[in-house]
Amino acid sequence: MSQPAQGSTKPVLRVRLVFFLVIVAFFMDIIDASIVTVALPSIRTEFAASIPDSQWIYGAYAITLAGFLLLMGRSGDTYGQKKIFVGGLIIFTIASFTGGIAPSLLSLVVSRSIQGIGAAMTTVTAFAIFIRIFAEGPERNKALGYLVATLSGGFAAGAVAGGALTTFLGWRWVMFINVPIGIVAALLCQRYLPGGGGWLKNQHLDIPGALTSTSGTILLVFGLTNAAGVGFASEWTFIPLAASVLVLGLFLFIESRSKAPLVPLAFVRRGSVLTSNALALVLTSIVGGIGFIVPVYFQNVLGYSAFFSGLLTLPPALIFFVVGGWGASRLVNKFGAKRTLLLSSGLISIGTILLTSMSPNGSAFVLMPGLLVWALGASIGFPAVNMAAVAGTRPGEEGLASGLVSTSSRIGFPVGLAILLTIASAFDPPAAGSTGASISAAGVVAGFQVAEIAASLIGVLGFLIALRLKDVKPSWASGNWKPSEPVPQGSVNSSVILLTCFHRLRGLPSSSGSPSLLQLRALAPQRRIVSSWQ
Repeated sequence: MSQPAQGSTKPVLRVRLVFFLVIVAFFMDIIDASIVTVALPSIRTEFAASIPDSQWIYGAYAITLAGFLLLMGRSGDTYGQKKIFVGGLIIFTIASFTGGIAPSLLSLVVSRSIQGIGAAMTTVTAFAIFIRIFAEGPERNKALGYLVATLSGGFAAGAVAGGALTTFLGWRWVMFINVPIGIVAALLCQRYLPGGGGWLKNQHLDIPGALTSTSGTILLVFGLTNAAGVGFASEWTFIPLAASVLVLGLFLFIESRSKAPLVPLAFVRRGSVLTSNALALVLTSIVGGIGFIVPVYFQNVLGYSAFFSGLLTLPPALIFFVVGGWGASRLVNKFGAKRTLLLSSGLISIGTILLTSMSPNGSAFVLMPGLLVWALGASIGFPAVNMAAVAGTRPGEEGLASGLVSTSSRIGFPVGLAILLTIASAFDPPAAGSTGASISAAGVVAGFQVAEIAASLIGVLGFLIALRLKDVKPSWASGNWKPSEPVPQGSVNSSVILLTCFHRLRGLPSSSGSPSLLQLRALAPQRRIVSSWQ
């Protein structure tokens, strides 16, 4: 997977094929999200399930997916990305088949939760492989644009395919369609993905850290998912959230004392890693909440059919496809991730405010300017925040960087949905004592408008976080050294010098919680990078 030599076409073809397999892994996840959502009414009818029960058809998938991202990303760094990637494809394929033949709602939910584990294994390692094959800079940014364009098209295609499969073949084919795709993808990956072990030689996975991070994240997403339906005051929300705080606090304690931590805290504090992940959580929280409110307004308030409501999402989807696919990378290359994310946050806030023009007897076309501005901001924001989150990633950290930003993004959706729906319910005075449908609709719209104002304020928070972002490209990311060689001495020393200067500017001694310059210089020659891409 090293950079192809001049005049050689075979390595270029191999990189393109691997990139295609990466796209397939993401495509299976994104199309599953849209295709299953369309089939939910038919599934509910067959199993005579209530709406709260049927939400777990997608909720179980989302919870295990978010919970296992960090663990699987670091497992790829430790044991090899190929092993985790192919294993995830196999698990996802088998779970899709068992979901298709599920005799009850419970068995379908179990299959969906296992599907989520497989999807976590494939998506997080796919992004880690993507980081590895494309050098940081314009090349990676351009490839990420192609990836975003493909996924945007996949989401729209999933909605269409889900409707067609459910109508003509039945909802079970929504599950079965993954089986042939998964089998072919697994065979191709086994044949063409480079093998080898992990980057982190002689290092085992941090089991206590893995257990606490996974269980803590699952409890957090479970509690937030319940909050979207029953509010934060319910014991089904409060108890899981409180437990998640305790477990994740234990995780941080374990990581601070572990010799081989699952998430080195020094990595989180490095550069703009923490800032980028916080911004990813903020941006996805807005999309998660608004992405739910707008379709509900179209169908439940304005009375549009599901088909027509789906058609109204095509203009924003087209912006994601064109601008996110090709415009975002050019903006980042020219202006940097910081300025791009400042623009993104501003547009998202403005677009969300424009959505407050909704009314009980209004029209969807009144909301279209706000939707387009909102989609424009989000379409350039998501590629930019991913570029910023993995910038400066060293060999052996691809899965770690991918797992962190993927987890932040996945958690953002239920966070935004829970917060905005709670606000909408709290500011719905007409609906509380309503006796007529028109009064109820007015209450729903009033609650949605307040929630949209809150979403706009969250966008302002994203703008303030983006101001702290630093567009810095470390010297070891220049591509002038090979992954099978030791880290250049100069790159380590330059980082230490900057760290020492930082401590002196703050009036802190170099020994206050950080290794000294001489200690790091002594360690530098011993740091060897073990290549798994033979």
